[in-house]
Amino acid sequence: MRIRCGRIQLKGVAVYQRVDRFMNGLSAWLALLGGVVLVGLTVMTVVSIVGRTFNRFGLGPVPGDFEIIEMGAAFAIFAFLPWCQYRRGHVTVDIFMARFGEKVNFAIDVIANALMTLAAAIMLWRLTLGMLDKHAYHETSFILQFPIWWGYAASMVGAVAFLLISAFTVWRSFREYARAGAALNT
Repeated sequence: MRIRCGRIQLKGVAVYQRVDRFMNGLSAWLALLGGVVLVGLTVMTVVSIVGRTFNRFGLGPVPGDFEIIEMGAAFAIFAFLPWCQYRRGHVTVDIFMARFGEKVNFAIDVIANALMTLAAAIMLWRLTLGMLDKHAYHETSFILQFPIWWGYAASMVGAVAFLLISAFTVWRSFREYARAGAALNT
């Protein structure tokens, strides 16, 4: 469908640009937060190792360090996925793709991003079911006794953003595909 009024078309471009800026900011902030969590986990690991080493002097490991690392790393991984998807950081087979034209490559991007959106939706769905299960059974960690579902809930922040950004990348790659088709027709 062609848009006849230039104002509507410009408004559509403005909407895309606003959404693009939002997705960029969301993915960047989540990646930074994931990085801060990883640095904190690293510092805690060093403190725990030093505490184990000097156990004879009254120091000791950080209680529940493995539990904290497990949940923190899960959050960080899900926090990095949106950034990777937005920045097109996933593995591609460039040698294979170089044999095709630009329009075919854009079509492959549309399909790949749609499949990644499907994968993100499945991950979010399963993570949600896992969180609800851990919450329903009041499962807690062994040493610190904090609810396991907290780690799932924290990871869901990144999983939701991953799904949103994956859906946005389908839109983005479809626009690129349409532009490549228009360029070939002129």
